[in-house]
Amino acid sequence: MPKVEINGVEINYALDGSGEETIVFLNGIMMNTLSWNDFVPILAEQNNYRFLRVDFRDMGFSSPYKEEYDVSIHVDDLKGLFDALGLKKVHLLGVSYGAMVAMMFALEYPEYLSTLILPNAVARVTKFLQAASDIWEYSAATNSGELFFKLSMPFIYSDDFYNRNWEWLKEREAIFEQILTKEYFEALHRLSKSSKDFDILDKIHAIKVPTLLIAGTRDIITPVYEMKKIQERIEDAKMVIIEDAGHASFYEKKDEFATAVLGFVALHGA
Repeated sequence: MPKVEINGVEINYALDGSGEETIVFLNGIMMNTLSWNDFVPILAEQNNYRFLRVDFRDMGFSSPYKEEYDVSIHVDDLKGLFDALGLKKVHLLGVSYGAMVAMMFALEYPEYLSTLILPNAVARVTKFLQAASDIWEYSAATNSGELFFKLSMPFIYSDDFYNRNWEWLKEREAIFEQILTKEYFEALHRLSKSSKDFDILDKIHAIKVPTLLIAGTRDIITPVYEMKKIQERIEDAKMVIIEDAGHASFYEKKDEFATAVLGFVALHGA
């Protein structure tokens, strides 16, 4: 995958498709550009768009960053990447941690956005989310991919998904044990720490770009009622609620997720 130096670090990205408009995907905290591999082909059936996947600094295949930082550091990196790639207008989609960055970007650089899409998002770190993060950090400190998977994934996938995909999940658990490194867990700790005090609930009313929220009825990390707080504060924001989806709605319900995204983008495209 190509990389470009932005603000002194190498940012990894993947750019697919050949359309005139670009949909940008910002990762959740445990993800990287490869996490979208099963989803992008579904979108790519629509030949009207390009699809840009981005690893934040200290994530995935981008440069590690061992200094203390908060979520806002990614905003200027993202602007730098758009400028380097010649992107003047994009549809910006951010999942979970990526949604935090996307909302901050919309506040800082609205001129770059045609739409803002916020799946499984919160505008503040709730007490429950902090408690979940503490569990993830505890498990990450063991440097055990198996333990990390066992303690983290029940927060990410719905109980329905677990019941229907148990064997696949056990295979993933074994893969986590094999591939997750001490460096991965150290970066995860820094990323988690970067959002501990995140709270822009009283600022997002200033977002004026067309906004879509995508919620899952079984998401306990960013529940529907918390996402409605975002919808209430962003003028004319729309919400799609996907039944029986957990926090990883784009993975659990790929077709429904893709339909929501593409429909909204088509409505507000160039």
